Amino acid sequence: MVEMQRGFRSALNKFFDETKEITITLDTTGSGEYDSCCFGVDVDNQLTDDNFMIFYNQTQSPNKEIELKDSGGNSSYTVSLSKLPNHIKKLVFTVSVDGNGTLSQLTSLALKVSQNNESLALNLNGSAFTSEKAVIAIEIYQKEGWRIAAVASGFNGGLSALLEHYGGEEVPATDATAPTPAQVPQSQPHPVPKPQIAPAPVKVSLEKRLEKDAPLLVSLVKPLKVSLEKYKLTETVAQVALLIDISGSMKRTFKNGTVQSVIDKMVPLAMQFDDDGEFEMWYFGKTSKRMPSINISNYSSATQDWLKLIKTYGGGTNLAPAIEEVINEYKMSKLPAYVLCITDGATANEGKVKKLITGAAQYPIFWQFVGIGGGNYGVVQAIDHLPGRKVDNANFFSLDDIGRVENTELYSRMLAEFPQWLKEAKRLGIL
Repeated sequence: MVEMQRGFRSALNKFFDETKEITITLDTTGSGEYDSCCFGVDVDNQLTDDNFMIFYNQTQSPNKEIELKDSGGNSSYTVSLSKLPNHIKKLVFTVSVDGNGTLSQLTSLALKVSQNNESLALNLNGSAFTSEKAVIAIEIYQKEGWRIAAVASGFNGGLSALLEHYGGEEVPATDATAPTPAQVPQSQPHPVPKPQIAPAPVKVSLEKRLEKDAPLLVSLVKPLKVSLEKYKLTETVAQVALLIDISGSMKRTFKNGTVQSVIDKMVPLAMQFDDDGEFEMWYFGKTSKRMPSINISNYSSATQDWLKLIKTYGGGTNLAPAIEEVINEYKMSKLPAYVLCITDGATANEGKVKKLITGAAQYPIFWQFVGIGGGNYGVVQAIDHLPGRKVDNANFFSLDDIGRVENTELYSRMLAEFPQWLKEAKRLGIL
């Protein structure tokens, strides 16, 4: 065993095989309640992917590259460095105090990095700290190969300060099952164990994600948040889809950038709502055409082939096939689906569209229709008033010139009826 001291740095391959699993254990004792966490951050030291914050409420990364076996004061992580995605450049292992205590009350913090019979150890106690509530114990990071550093540096603000440091933000817990003081039996020892809240009460700041990969969209975050807060949708998780009319009459709206502008404004919404940070997209003309999913990496080129696609699919406006595809995509979803549909005119086969939207009221799908640059929108304009539906699952508004509408107002129109549908869909057991 090699004993590490504060400031220790070394190439990891001097001690371990980087291609094989490594174990990191943290045993913490003292008068407080302690939590450990592993942050997987990018080259800018930012948590741009909240799937790689591993802690008591999210115990593994998507493909188990990092896995937390235990939690609390005694934690064990297994790490497969060779399986980490390219954007994860550093793993930061931390311990924080839950409550009013500080790390000066630590009896001991024993950290061990091990593989087979080899190990590195870092041992700390309360004398190394004063008012700190969280400590970065070690970092394993890429620099001409993987390296390890014994940091042993604290933060006065605890876990919240760590989150802010790495570009995350704490989301208030809303778990109705969490015990209130009146519900906790008086004989129960304290502190009360944390309730398991889902989703995990942390997410990467939307501004941080856009600043890094889509800086031109950062200005949309504030107006979006205003509408999300207005309609109490800040904690909503939903799938997102976009349907765009690609009939011949839409040439002008593609050419003048209106369609691309709609896509731009959908990206932050999808990143806020969607479980995977992207949205599905379909074009519809004489038939429907599913396109690659849109995300922060490809949004700016989403309409580059519009002229070719209009020539191929633009021989009419037939919305029904696209609606059918969306229904088949989301009808078994455990999450609500928010579908935005953009068109400049009436569709063929209006009777079938009415029948499909009426039947889709039993599924977890909300339809927001938007008319752009047209006048006679036909059935989509009247779709909000269709009789015979289990729940009002659709809304319509016209948007003659998207460039003249403030983003706050646009998002407000887009989201106005979604929360009421969510409430009713939950009440009726659709969600």
